[in-house]
Amino acid sequence: MHADGSVDYPALRRLIDWHIEEGTDCLGVVGTTGESPTVNVEEHQEIIRVSVEQARGRVPVMAGCGANSTAEAIELARFAKNVGADSQLQVVPYYNKPTQEGQYQHFKAIAEAVGDLPMVLYNVPGRTVADMAHDTVMRLAEVPGIVGIKEATGNIERAQWLIREKPADFAIYSGDDPTAVALMLCGGQGNISVTANVAPRKMHELCVAAVAGDARRAMQIQMELMPLHRHLFVEPNPVPVKWAMERLGLCGGTMRLPMTELSEGARPVVEAALRQCGLLKN
Repeated sequence: MHADGSVDYPALRRLIDWHIEEGTDCLGVVGTTGESPTVNVEEHQEIIRVSVEQARGRVPVMAGCGANSTAEAIELARFAKNVGADSQLQVVPYYNKPTQEGQYQHFKAIAEAVGDLPMVLYNVPGRTVADMAHDTVMRLAEVPGIVGIKEATGNIERAQWLIREKPADFAIYSGDDPTAVALMLCGGQGNISVTANVAPRKMHELCVAAVAGDARRAMQIQMELMPLHRHLFVEPNPVPVKWAMERLGLCGGTMRLPMTELSEGARPVVEAALRQCGLLKN
């Protein structure tokens, strides 16, 4: 964001180029870290459009299209498809607390309406309150167009059951940086990461090693990144990561209300994590 709170599209374009140079495999845009709850529909769509345009096919773009209204989620997904996004991320509807059947019907309706844009489900009950049960995921894994899930509970036993029982062509991605390496070593396909916003090259290397089953190398990188995994959540995401990105000169740190700047007391904690991981030298 610019200092006045408007979307800083030139900075977004620079970030995309930097991520591609640093080895990021896929760009997730307008998610939690991208302040999706505070951008309006027009801004949401323009962020997707600009991201696809700037990526220029160099890496895939996964567009955050989630909403607690099924109709709005379909509208966003259709827009993302029309401007060339490669996939859509669809979060469990938040606040209205749908039942398991309601969740199934929500995602199924989106897939039927925009089935040619592959959908990754997103389960993060710490934010949505509603939790997607294992059996619901398995039902949805059989729906054409639904290709995977971002599993952000951090529960590795739960992730193992998903990996054990999923269809062969259904991907399990972590959405929890501290436990992502474990999920991948158990057979998961990758990590949709907060830490990667400031350390994309290291996260790319960690994922490559973990998916390949190289536990020694994956854990070596994990140990380096643990301070970031923890302290980028010293206050609710994206508050610490936006401050860290500003500290690294990647973009401005402006937040839109009701999110506020990282507190004075938390700043040394995040700065120390950046230094411990070798991202700050002075």
